[in-house]
Amino acid sequence: MSAARINLLPHRAQKRAARQRQFVSLAISLAILGVAVVALVHGVLAARIDNQRSRNTLLKTEIAKLDEQIKEIDRLREQIQAVLARKQVVETLQANRSEAVHLLDQLVRQLPDGVYLRSIKQAGNKVTLVGYAQSNARVSTLMRNVEASPWLGSPELVEVQLVPAPGATAGSGAKLSQFTLNLQVKAVTPPAAGAPAPAADKRPA
Repeated sequence: MSAARINLLPHRAQKRAARQRQFVSLAISLAILGVAVVALVHGVLAARIDNQRSRNTLLKTEIAKLDEQIKEIDRLREQIQAVLARKQVVETLQANRSEAVHLLDQLVRQLPDGVYLRSIKQAGNKVTLVGYAQSNARVSTLMRNVEASPWLGSPELVEVQLVPAPGATAGSGAKLSQFTLNLQVKAVTPPAAGAPAPAADKRPA
C-alpha cells in the first residue's frame, strides 16, 4: 500500500499571502495612526501657538493702555506741580503782604516818642530804618522795643550822628541824632484773636 501524497504548497502560499495582508494592514494602520498622531500634535501645537498669539495681542493691548495711563498720570503730575507752584506763589504773596502789614503795625507800636523815621527798606526778612531821634537814648529805647516785639528782633545799630534838625534855621543850633538801624522780621505765628498785644515802651528817655 503506497502512502498518499499531499501537496502543501497552496496552503503555504495562502498563509504567506495572509501574513503579507496582515503586514500590509498593520503597516497601513500604523501609518494612519502616525498621521493621526502628527495631525493631533500639530493641532495641539497650533492651538497653543494661537492661544499664545492671542495672549501676546492682549498683553500688547493692555501695555498700550498702561502706557496711555502712565502718560495721563505724568500729565496730571505736571498739572499738580504747576498748581502747587502757583499755590506757593500765592501763599508767598499773601505772606509777604501780611508781613508788610505786621511790619508797619509793629513799627508804629514800637516807635517811641521823639523818634521819626525817614525811610524804611526791606530785603527779605531784613529791614533797614533810617530816621531821626531827639537823643541817642531814644534810639536805645527803640532798639529795646524792637527786641521785645513778637514780630521784630535782632536790632543792630549801624550808625548814629548829630545832624541839623530838618527845617531848623541857620544858627539855631538845633540838632537831632540821625540813625541807621537794621532789624529782622520774625517768622512767628501771630497772637490769637483777642489776645492783648505786647505793649510798646513809650517812655521818653
